[in-house]
Amino acid sequence: METTEVKTAIAVIDVGGTKIAGAVAVYDPAAPGAPQLCCRRTVPTDAQRGGDAVLATILELTDALIVDAPLPVAAVGVGTAGRVDARTGNIAYANEIMPGWTGQPLGDALRERTGLPAAVLNDVQAHALGEARWGAGQGAQTCVVAAAGTGLGGAIVTHGRIVRGAHGFAGELGATMNPLGADRAAGDDCLEGVAAGSGIEACYCAAGGEAISGAEISARANAGEELARRIIDQAGYALGLSLADLAGLLDPELAIVSGSVTKAGALWRHALQRGFEQRVAPVLRDLPIVDAQLGGDAPLIGAAEHARDLLADLAG
Repeated sequence: METTEVKTAIAVIDVGGTKIAGAVAVYDPAAPGAPQLCCRRTVPTDAQRGGDAVLATILELTDALIVDAPLPVAAVGVGTAGRVDARTGNIAYANEIMPGWTGQPLGDALRERTGLPAAVLNDVQAHALGEARWGAGQGAQTCVVAAAGTGLGGAIVTHGRIVRGAHGFAGELGATMNPLGADRAAGDDCLEGVAAGSGIEACYCAAGGEAISGAEISARANAGEELARRIIDQAGYALGLSLADLAGLLDPELAIVSGSVTKAGALWRHALQRGFEQRVAPVLRDLPIVDAQLGGDAPLIGAAEHARDLLADLAG
């Protein structure tokens, strides 16, 4: 991307179910590359207080970042849990992890509060844009991202820009059909029900295991427990099959995987690769499937990039 002639500051926020992270992203033409993140702040989401309270917390955090910023803030960029209306930046839908978040006027409220342009993405889309431009996907024109954490999100980047779709919901990989069939995923017919952390936990219980965390199931799998190994293998294999379908549809340059499930180790990774190679067309079999690189900074950097794009669009 072309750099601006002067430094630009963007207030950026990452809204998750547990915490809300904020920073000021500074673009300096004398230091081209990813924006530098400064003035970091983190506050609890306290999602159970409801959507109105969470929105108020975000607005207060934005105010603080604008005050802290080393130069005037030009825009606000946000990556948030939930499905985001591409036209308004408001929350079209959120699950029970964020009660009362559905319908919250996030984009409108930020613009009214700050008087600045506000660019809002789904958190996985923000994560993907950060990775595509300055992380594992840097230099690629097209890539797909699968974020397997508590839930399973996905995103598509083409020609360096996030693909949002008509409503902003493009790339919802977790909502696609479970390629193993509903009976293999504790009654859930979506990929998330078998490949996400929550799905791994549900499948383990449904198969006769204890109600324990996905991390503990992974630890048991790597220690040799047969049931845990089967569930972790199933999760990786199902995601690999679905990535093969996505690759066949989009023909990307690479696929990026991220999230807590990727820490399950070699068993999960080998199952992912096995599922992918079994399903994908031979011409696409060498598609690189790589790990994300930016960690928790990815959605903040992606939110900054999206807001910077908005500023460029507004400038004509």
